[in-house]
Amino acid sequence: MATHPIVEYTSPSSWALIEDKFSPYAKETLAKLIKFMEEDVYPAVRIAHAQLPTDPETRWKTVIPVLVDLKAKAKQLGLWNLFLSKAHYPQWGVPLSNLEYAVMAEVLGRGGQLASESVNCSAPDTGNMEVLARYGSPEQQKKWLVPLLNGETRSAFSMTERFVASSDATNIRTSIRQEGNEIVINGHKWYISGAGDPRCALHLVLGKSDANNSDKYRQQSIVIVPANHPGVKVIRPMKVFGYDDAPEGHCEVIYENVRVPLENLVYGWGKGFEIIQGRLGPGRIHHCMRSIGAAQYALDLLLQRVTDPAKKTFGKYLYEHGTVVADIAKSRAEIESARLLVLSAALQIDKAKAKGALKEIGIAKFVVPSMACQVVDRAIQSFGAEGVSQDTPLAALYAGLRTLRIADGPDAVHIQQIGQRELKRAPALTQRQAELKKREKALAEKHGVKAHL
Repeated sequence: MATHPIVEYTSPSSWALIEDKFSPYAKETLAKLIKFMEEDVYPAVRIAHAQLPTDPETRWKTVIPVLVDLKAKAKQLGLWNLFLSKAHYPQWGVPLSNLEYAVMAEVLGRGGQLASESVNCSAPDTGNMEVLARYGSPEQQKKWLVPLLNGETRSAFSMTERFVASSDATNIRTSIRQEGNEIVINGHKWYISGAGDPRCALHLVLGKSDANNSDKYRQQSIVIVPANHPGVKVIRPMKVFGYDDAPEGHCEVIYENVRVPLENLVYGWGKGFEIIQGRLGPGRIHHCMRSIGAAQYALDLLLQRVTDPAKKTFGKYLYEHGTVVADIAKSRAEIESARLLVLSAALQIDKAKAKGALKEIGIAKFVVPSMACQVVDRAIQSFGAEGVSQDTPLAALYAGLRTLRIADGPDAVHIQQIGQRELKRAPALTQRQAELKKREKALAEKHGVKAHL
């Protein structure tokens, strides 16, 4: 049996564990994706960077030419919307499971934003497409979802607010109210990914529509707002460790008396919290999948650096110094462990949907980005000053991965939720231990002995 090319990017043991869960179509698609990445996308990463102007006037109006070519080729190859599983979205999806896409996303993670966008699998569009596919009306799907699925437009998800602790979504202050046949939106958002892109056609805006509802999780609604609508003001691109991530960016946006038709309400009044929970579950695991690939890429760069004869110091290879070999071993072990977490979460989503995989998703969300940051940090250290410069991808990788420890819910929130979930097991464990003690006592009396422990 021929070895699948994925073993060059993931561990043979991990692949052996899940290979039998891959359909023939998935194996073929994965092989095709790897070939596309190797021959077209990875060599284009630096080209794309060079094609993005540094002039602020044109930087935010540019559609990167090489990306246009890559998207056209990906479509021809059938490498398109790989994240959208037909099992969950029969009308719109592709015949891939979340587990199968998890491995593909790891391959995409090595090529950054360019790789994901080239196959129409980049955030925030992936989450927004899932929202519209699951909760959108037929009219909303025709007008907004189909162009996104076709890669003709892009989108933004507008939730995080300035001056508010947005990690608690019930704190959101943006006002969404009905006036006749219109919805009026007023609010101040920031770090709205995708809002800077010249192709951005819509914002999915979360706001409060019923602040007095006794159920704090029924106070929010989501509305589709056209990106170029009157009252939508993109104030500035926010930077992440100095990176602006143009042209999509992460923008500060003000909605001032924005009026949209009533039919732009998604799913219904008071459904906002339900929608974002459905959206963020798959989105979180997609980020983790790509983070595994980024960490593996960083480790590969580290290995090349420490074995480069041109970079010897004091007459020795870098790997012959200090704790470099130990750092390599730790990185390998941490990547392998984190990958299994991600694969476990993806498999659970396939079996029980995102709602039934909250524990697995939550654990992966706070474990994987931290792990990847640590691996990238070790790689940076091996490169010295070059590691924090613009001449390697490591600094940008670190910035993105560090941000993931905040995005889609900060580490502390996920840790708290998992800890509280574990505490709920305590009463059953106590009862089980008490029953065990009873059986132990009866057994001791039967044998006439006294336990010493």
